[in-house]
Amino acid sequence: MARRVFYSFDYQNDCWRAAMVRNIGAIHRRRPVNDNHWEQVNRGEDDAIKRWIDAQLRHRSCTIVLIGAKTASCRWVRYEIQRSMESRKGLLGIRIHQLMDQNQQTTTAGPNPFESIMLPGGQKLSSVAPTYEPLGVSSVEVYSYISQHLEGWVESAIAARY
Repeated sequence: MARRVFYSFDYQNDCWRAAMVRNIGAIHRRRPVNDNHWEQVNRGEDDAIKRWIDAQLRHRSCTIVLIGAKTASCRWVRYEIQRSMESRKGLLGIRIHQLMDQNQQTTTAGPNPFESIMLPGGQKLSSVAPTYEPLGVSSVEVYSYISQHLEGWVESAIAARY
């Protein structure tokens, strides 16, 4: 049975790259994780967006933060991480800057959003939530690496919930 996960990402800059990751497994008629319908809420008032995020997180066992160049500064990503922590979801990050976008461009690696979030004991979230840097020189190789490891990363994050 596939895990239901929530994908957190910078919609404005990484929508295309996020869609690639969300569709991993579709070619093989098997999806290692089920996605959320982020397209439905890309515009709206703050309270409506928060309600939508909270509703989406309610039935997810893990949050995957897809980290691009500007993800760490995206306020909704920070909100999604906070809510995931509060509800004890598995939490992990995957760097996606090496995946090509709709213009066949990659981007630069951005800061890890887990570095700027502190846990109640004073340590950084990055000390307990892993961030994966997929191996590969090309976008195709990076995609393949993510595809091969995504399911295992999700299971590890769920097992390591704190």
